[in-house]
Amino acid sequence: MKIRCAVLDDYQQVAMSMTDWSVIADRVDVKVFNTHIESEDELSAAIDDCEIVVIMRERTPFRRALFERLPRLKLLVTTGMRNASVDLAAAAEHGVVVSGTRGGGEGTTELTWALILGLSRRIVRENEALRTGGSWQSTVGVDLNGKRLGLLGLGHIGTNVARIGQAFGMQVAAWSQNLTAEKAASAGVRLAASKDELLESSDFVSIHLVLGDRTRGLLGSRELGLMRPTAYLINTSRAPIVDRDALIEALRSGTIAGAGLDVFETEPLPVDDPLRSLPNVLATPHIGYVTEASYQGFYRGIVEDIEAFLNGSPVNVLS
Repeated sequence: MKIRCAVLDDYQQVAMSMTDWSVIADRVDVKVFNTHIESEDELSAAIDDCEIVVIMRERTPFRRALFERLPRLKLLVTTGMRNASVDLAAAAEHGVVVSGTRGGGEGTTELTWALILGLSRRIVRENEALRTGGSWQSTVGVDLNGKRLGLLGLGHIGTNVARIGQAFGMQVAAWSQNLTAEKAASAGVRLAASKDELLESSDFVSIHLVLGDRTRGLLGSRELGLMRPTAYLINTSRAPIVDRDALIEALRSGTIAGAGLDVFETEPLPVDDPLRSLPNVLATPHIGYVTEASYQGFYRGIVEDIEAFLNGSPVNVLS
């Protein structure tokens, strides 16, 4: 009898085409769910016969209560090598191995720049006017050349964002709690004297930090108030790094000029959420990692993780 495996949240219906599943087809029966199941009751009923579950990033959290309702579950595979929505302690207590995967491509870097360019040139507004017969040339764009780009975080993605900013002729600075002058210099970036100095001096502030105890709520009302009223905030990292209520108030009051957002505290974003309708927000539905290269890497890794587990030697185990 084959082992049952559920692949959750395959919104684009590409899970079975992104890699070769044939290497485990004789041992695993895969069922794919293309829509998000919000209710824990419905989800546990749908997958309670599965020994293996695959999740895409943080679309479906796995908390202790869910592990308790899935006694057959033996392997949970998550895309990426960290997932804040999985209770690893609960998984271990219930005898569930949690394996991660490595993606590929530079999707988040590229989307960061799509948001910056979309905001600076008012692309959505101008495109809508063109499509509907509205005003011709109704806005004046913001130049990037000569402007200041401030990066909160200078890891892999932050460094690549910096490189592209430099190509646009921007002055790039960065800050994080552990960033050194040597690391900044190696990327050709100025190390900001402090977080406050970075916020006060930047025309665009882009967040590229890992969510943790030190970064949760890093930007609140005080920090957003330090930004220029002509400045834009970009977040393709994790939503809780910015205080949600403070951000909405800053956008409504004109404390900042606008925001480009790809991440939200509740996903999918509720239909009545103000971030869907504020005119100075350019938002995308957490698609930074949703590219062919990333998906091919993720799903290839998923199959490799499952095969290794079936062979008795789990790999990429998270703890």
